[in-house]
Amino acid sequence: MTASTILLRVAIAEEDIERLRDTVSLVDVVQSYLPLRRVGRNWVGLCPFHAEKSGSFNVREETKRYRCFGCGAAGDVFKFVQEIEHLDFVGAIEHLANKAGIQLNYTTGGQSKDRQRRKQLVEVMNKAVDWYHDRLLNSPDARAARDYLRERGLSGEVARQFKIGWAPDDWDAMSKDIGVPIDLLQEVGLAFINKRGRPQDSFRARVLFPIFTDAGDAVAFGGRILPGSTDPAKYKNSSETTIYSKSKTLYGLNWAKQDIVAADEVIVCEGYTDVIGFHRSGITRAVATCGTALTEEHVRLLKRFANKVVLAFDADNAGQGAAERFYEWESRYKVQVSVAKFPDGKDPGDLASSDPEALATAIKNAQPFLGFRLQRVLNAGSIATPEARSRTAEQAMAVINEHPDMNVRKIYAGEVASHVGIAAADLVKVAERGSRRPEVRTAVPTQSANKRESAEFVVLALMIQDWNAIALWMNEALFADDVYRRAFLALIATEGELTAALEAADPEAREALERAAVADVESQPDAEAFNLISAAVRRELSLRVRNVDPEQIRIDRDARILLEQMENPAMSHDAAEQLLGWLKMRMGDHA
Repeated sequence: MTASTILLRVAIAEEDIERLRDTVSLVDVVQSYLPLRRVGRNWVGLCPFHAEKSGSFNVREETKRYRCFGCGAAGDVFKFVQEIEHLDFVGAIEHLANKAGIQLNYTTGGQSKDRQRRKQLVEVMNKAVDWYHDRLLNSPDARAARDYLRERGLSGEVARQFKIGWAPDDWDAMSKDIGVPIDLLQEVGLAFINKRGRPQDSFRARVLFPIFTDAGDAVAFGGRILPGSTDPAKYKNSSETTIYSKSKTLYGLNWAKQDIVAADEVIVCEGYTDVIGFHRSGITRAVATCGTALTEEHVRLLKRFANKVVLAFDADNAGQGAAERFYEWESRYKVQVSVAKFPDGKDPGDLASSDPEALATAIKNAQPFLGFRLQRVLNAGSIATPEARSRTAEQAMAVINEHPDMNVRKIYAGEVASHVGIAAADLVKVAERGSRRPEVRTAVPTQSANKRESAEFVVLALMIQDWNAIALWMNEALFADDVYRRAFLALIATEGELTAALEAADPEAREALERAAVADVESQPDAEAFNLISAAVRRELSLRVRNVDPEQIRIDRDARILLEQMENPAMSHDAAEQLLGWLKMRMGDHA
């Protein structure tokens, strides 16, 4: 995707984005989130995107780029804010512009209209959140709701923290009071036109839990009846709208995301009060699905924040028919799924009031997803007779063989063998042939990912840092490493404009450019260029030892003389120019 495409999509004036990029200091922005120390021309600190003990996170102010040499995170100031604040591209620009006091100008493109419409709808939802919340705190008709929440351990302080509200048992109190046109209320699911042709509130006589996106935008509600209500639906949730997708939204993520990142772990619950219970117990990294099962979209969203996912609900039932999806997600998104086991009949909301220590212990002792399901089978199975042992082993191996990794299956097969008293070798054989899918394989790093930084890499870094000092000496023929050659071509094609080069480069070349953008090199551009030219000429001459063409022999002899002249500082400049021409001619011969 080109820069112009991005600018068209976000519908923010290009000059505003470039002005913001030039105005904002990447080091200052990063330092507002984590401490950095000066090392040479770089600033170094602990990476905010993965857990580490030694600083691998490098920031280079001159190139306005950052890169973590531990996890590979890399980008510019916009990308950093996107990742750290979990915003989209436009959101990151608006976030930085607001802090820098820069007024943004929007175009009138279609995407801009969509974005403006979303903002309008979110503002409507925010008004509703405030209206319902004020009703809970101050209205006499909400006394029963306040009493109910207090009985559940949800004090006024908790209600304020989570913006809990109360929908009165009126037909249209909110619709009349909030001052919003009915078409907007309908679009966000807050109201509808009843059979009499009048606006009617969607939520009535319910405690309301507002649902926010991870960025803090109010998009939906979950409503619970009070005890004694004759309404058969205990919970009523907002339907999906333009701004709300259940499969992509997790309740509480807006409050929990910073602690999730810090712990590299997220706890997934089934209900709103479970999330609040975790927070009340000091465990502030819990979220909940919004009336749906955990989806791949949820996992993709959570992976932005953490590598470990703890299921805080009955995953035995969730695992029936869904185990393969969990294992697939573990492999695809490199997450670790585990399960917390709670005392029978207790949920996190109950334990938060009765035994918060048990809640913390359950999370601490969470088992891997397969281990949890296997333990359920073994606990339920009998080993009283040989026949019972065989049945238990068979049921256990059926669960184990759902996992795609043979090594994992073999390890668990050993545990089953020990439990039922069957020879481990026999069950391991079952595990070896039991996979339903190809084995999970760990990707082997490419050669370019592991190579020592070469002269070609140093030259790339110099091109990024001081284009005019070295670019005129550069040519494709100087690069023997194909990855660095492709990175060079991306830079040349964009005349050294790093952002555009990164967009144009293939993944391997882009990775090389990201590393070069933060590399701390202390070299003379001319010297590095001359070294590269000399190396390229020697490579080419080594291919021509059997040349019998007299004219070519003479030209090659001249090249060798020029190589000797490269050692003389007074002659090196002219010799380098002539050898560069010789290399360009040789490239033409190869074409």
